[in-house]
Amino acid sequence: IPLPSGLKIWLAAGATDMRLGMPGLALRVQQFLGRDPYAGDVFVFRGRRGDLVKLIWHDGIGVSLYAKRIERGYFIWPSAKDGAIHLSASQLSCLLEGIDWRNPQKTWRPELAG
Repeated sequence: IPLPSGLKIWLAAGATDMRLGMPGLALRVQQFLGRDPYAGDVFVFRGRRGDLVKLIWHDGIGVSLYAKRIERGYFIWPSAKDGAIHLSASQLSCLLEGIDWRNPQKTWRPELAG
């Protein structure tokens, strides 16, 4: 998902009922996170099983909903039960690829001259 620079990304700690759509998730943003779902920030939610995430954001025209189910494994999530955690765009990219966004590891090694 191409995200504009300066966009704030919030990860909603704890599990969310994934039956919720845009209105239900927007209500969770207001009631549980204390934020405005129409301010242009991205909000990320995860279901109990950990294999599905939903993102909502308002782009100035309307609210968008993005859902992704991972085929194997689960999405890495903080152990906190409530609140929101700020993520960078690169951390969100890692999360959506199933990579541990809290401590991503380099997979390349610099070549030695010689």
